[in-house]
Amino acid sequence: MGGVLFLAHRVPFPPDRGDKIRSHHLLKGLAKLGPVHVGTFGETPQDLAQKAALAEIARTHALIERNKPLPLAGLEALLRRKPVSLTAFDHAAMHRYVAKTLGNHRIDTIFVFSGQMGQYVPDSFAGRVIVDLCDVDSAKFEAYAQAGQRAWINRREARLLRREEERIAARADVTLLISENEADLLRSRLDSPNAVRLRTLGNGIDAQAFDPETAERQLDLDEGEDPQLVFTGQMDYAPNVAAAEWMIAHVMPALRRTYARARFHIVGRAPVRALRDRHGENGTRVWGEVPDMRPFLKSADLVVAPLLIARGVQNKVLEAMAMARPVVLTPGAATGIDAIDGRDFTVAEADPEAMLAKIEALLSSPELAAEMGRCARRYVVERMSWDSVETALAELVGAGENARNAA
Repeated sequence: MGGVLFLAHRVPFPPDRGDKIRSHHLLKGLAKLGPVHVGTFGETPQDLAQKAALAEIARTHALIERNKPLPLAGLEALLRRKPVSLTAFDHAAMHRYVAKTLGNHRIDTIFVFSGQMGQYVPDSFAGRVIVDLCDVDSAKFEAYAQAGQRAWINRREARLLRREEERIAARADVTLLISENEADLLRSRLDSPNAVRLRTLGNGIDAQAFDPETAERQLDLDEGEDPQLVFTGQMDYAPNVAAAEWMIAHVMPALRRTYARARFHIVGRAPVRALRDRHGENGTRVWGEVPDMRPFLKSADLVVAPLLIARGVQNKVLEAMAMARPVVLTPGAATGIDAIDGRDFTVAEADPEAMLAKIEALLSSPELAAEMGRCARRYVVERMSWDSVETALAELVGAGENARNAA
């Protein structure tokens, strides 16, 4: 096959957050099939230090610093009647790299990771276009608006992103979603659903890396006399912030009436000021970024994922399950994971009393919690491997024009 131009909104190295984990493994899978050229953005010094990693896997690459201030992106979006999500990632240097790569190399496929990068596919490109939307961003912004978060701005973003999702899906030979639920959701929001080709491509998990037998323990959690609950994620991401605040305000006070020294550990980079200010409240400890998440998972009595707004498959849930931890999660956080409720994890409605009941049921029965952890790891090892995702990707990319019919 010819080359693949892989366009990602965040540099896929290091694979240390949900979207970067997925893009990292998809890029690795594509590189096994033929030459890959990578155009991507970096925002932090760590991001911009990944040129060597890109050079090892890519025939050519462009790692461009994305430093457009959000207010400027918002102003451009208003003037151009576009989503802020697109103008924030619109960069002349990326347009030049795409044009140069298509001019200098035989590119059979443009692989777009995340809807923000669809704007870089030229109308004149005659090869295959595969778009991985992962999940339906426009629905996420609708949920923000319905929850009262910057309602006018988020309604506008949802409306314009919905239009962009339809344009991208119509342009692509195949549009990928992370689960059947997301595919059905996108299909229901399209004006012409029969004009697009949707397929699901799930996430995987590295069960060898997330192995409780090889991970160290976190002594701060081990020393706690009462239950230690852990919630992980990127802590400047609005749904994670909302989930953590909900646990602090509505679940932990009641839990600590039964377990006076219960602790709620929020572990993940870039916690917003609103979370940092709640450090110490109702047994909460805000850790921020840590060098390794696995010790916190291994030493947790329970992992929670109380997401009130969720799209796609939650890597945080799969990582905890791989570490053989009992997980209590809301229905949104369970989306796309076809594990068995009550055996592999336990689902609680997004209601404080329901969440508390599920948590206390597991805490009161260590044998049940341990068995759930064992079942969770078995499910991940047997059903959720990146090897299987790479096999499906190879079939999709290698199918050529047949991909359109198969989808």
